[in-house]
This record gives sequence, structure tokens and C-alpha cells, in this order.
Amino acid sequence: MSIAHSQVAQAQVVFVVSHDRAHAELLAPALADAEVFSIPDAETLLREAHVRPPAVALLYADTRGVPLAEVLPLLRQRAELAGTYWLAVGRQGLGALLASGADALVSDATPVGALALQVRTLLGRAAQHRDLEGRIAQYQRRLETWEHEERVRDQLVHMLVHDLKNPIAAVMGLLEVVEDDHRVPDDARDLVKVARDETGHLLHLAVNMLDVRKIQAGKMHLRPELVFSPMFEEVVEQARGDVGSGLRDRHMQVEVAPNLSPTRADPEILRRVLANLVSNALKHTITGGVIQLHIWQNEDETYVTVRDDGEGIPAEDLPNLFAAFEQSRLTLHGRFDTGMGLAFCKLAVEEHGGRIWAESERGRGSTFTFTLPLAQDGEDDDFVELLS
Repeated sequence: MSIAHSQVAQAQVVFVVSHDRAHAELLAPALADAEVFSIPDAETLLREAHVRPPAVALLYADTRGVPLAEVLPLLRQRAELAGTYWLAVGRQGLGALLASGADALVSDATPVGALALQVRTLLGRAAQHRDLEGRIAQYQRRLETWEHEERVRDQLVHMLVHDLKNPIAAVMGLLEVVEDDHRVPDDARDLVKVARDETGHLLHLAVNMLDVRKIQAGKMHLRPELVFSPMFEEVVEQARGDVGSGLRDRHMQVEVAPNLSPTRADPEILRRVLANLVSNALKHTITGGVIQLHIWQNEDETYVTVRDDGEGIPAEDLPNLFAAFEQSRLTLHGRFDTGMGLAFCKLAVEEHGGRIWAESERGRGSTFTFTLPLAQDGEDDDFVELLS
């Protein structure tokens, strides 16, 4: 039977490698759903296996010419033959074929029906392997497409943020100058204040978007320091300044426990996390509302809570609260928010080795809590040595 003229699918191709053509002629009728080819020697096997990779190849150990045990390792290295099953057939020389990579052994005295049954089993496995390879290739293409889209998205976010930051900062500076000008009427000054606050909010959205992408890509590297009570107080004040003038209409209560043990944290990232949580509390409270920020410790961790007395968060919104582009559907303000602020908080806290969660009750406000790890004993000792 000529290989060149066969149009049978790869999964149904069977090679019978033997100088005795009768082996293939006897097996072919028992494999009606397969195409059986007689291969006389190792040289022909090397050539034809490249033209039409078989799903199953029966290797008769007594085949004349170059020993099959010598060419089988070469065949097993070919990528197109990765799904081929090699069945060694005979009585002598099977050990060499098995050592060379044969998948199974069978006696040449095995009845044709039993041999055909074993070949059909191997054909089924080969078909499964081929199907699996197809799925893997499909998933690989999807992965490559996804990676390409991620790179494009990262480049777009990076470009947008960097192109927006400078003009937004310039607008904020100009609005601040106008707001402080005594010649501006009070009613106009109020409008300028609103414009400056909203411009600051836009800047925070852009920066949070960039930082979330950086953390997800593993490109944001922490610069941890040993943080004590005085530095916590300083970071809180900086975060309050970042939130802006909206806090003037709220009652902000801050309590930092004295004599805190050293906490290992990046002060700049901690400042950003606090600013985002306070800004979130501001968004969910009315004028005159109360926002409480409390920092304390237990034996193992530093706890930071930001509590507000706003409208609360619906229970169905809590599970996805820290996901990007998710936010509570219940809000007192119509301000657009990407949800990147809370997503950044979660990623940043977890990057420190801490945890973050939210608790809320409708009409009773919300409490956001996160933890930070305490400094290890060796780090604390190093700090004491620096002071001594």
C-alpha cells in the first residue's frame, strides 16, 4: 500500500515495520478504521515517518538491516512524532527496543485479533494526545493574544497617565493661586475650590490606575523602613493633605497609639493607601460627617482602621469591593470612580505582607481595616544600634 497516495488522517496511520510484508497484510483487515502501511526497514522508517507521522508503529525486532533499536531514539526526538506510540513485537531483542524508547512489548505469536485490539487502544490514546496538543496550541494562541493585549494596555495606561499628570498638576497649581487671590469673590472662590478638588480627584484616578498596573506586573518595588508612632502621625497628616479641602466639611478624628513597636512599611505607599481610604470615606459621608482613623497594635501586627458614619455599603457589593473597576452602587455622590483606589490599597497592603477587609452596615457607615507586619527582631536591633 503506497503512503504517498494515502489521504487518511494522521490519527489513523499505522506502520508495521518488518521485512515480512505479511505482518501488515494480516493486520490490515482487523483495523478497518485505520490505514496500515508496510515499512521494510529502518531507513524507510526514518524517511516515511517524516512524510506521514504514524499514530502507532509496530517494530518487529527481527527486521533486517540497521537495528531498529538504533534509530528509535532518533525518531523519539522528532517533534512531529511526539504523539506516536511505539510497540515492540517479537521474541528476542525486545529488551534493546524497550531500552531505546518502545512504549510496550508484545510477542509475535500474539493472535491477530488480540494484536489489533491492542493497536486500537493505542490509536485511541494517540487521538487523545493529538486532541490535547490541539487544545494546548489553542490556549497558547489565546495566551499570546492576551499577553499582547496586556502589553498594549500597559503602554496605553502608561502613556495616558504620564501625558495627563503634568497638565493636571499645572491646572491644580493655577486653581490654588486663583483660590488664594483676595480679589476673587467668595461665590467664585467656592467654585474654584470645587474645581481644584475635582482636578485633584482626577489626578488620583490617573496615578492609581498606573500603580495598580505596576503592582500587577511586579514592577513596583517597595522601599520599606521602620515606622514608629511619630512617623505614623506624619504619614497620616500627609495623607490628609493629599485628600484635599473636602475634609474641611467633615470631622476627622485621628488616634495613633503611643510607643508603637516598629512596623516595616514603605512610608510613601502607606501614605497613598491612607489617602485612598480617607478619600473613600469622604465620598460616602455627608457634610458634617465623622471620619475616624485609628492605628494600634497587638502582639503580631499593626492595625489601621478608617471608619465613617456614611450610608454604608450593600452586602452584595462587599465581595468585589477591592476589584478594579468595581465600586458600591450605593453612594451619596455622583462622582465617577474607577474603583482603582481600593484595588491599589489591596495590592499594596498584600505586597507588604498584610491583609485588608471591609465591614459595613446599611445606614451605619463602613469600616476599612488593614494590617502591616511588625519588624523582625534583627531589624529592630539594627535600628537600636544606629541610635546608640
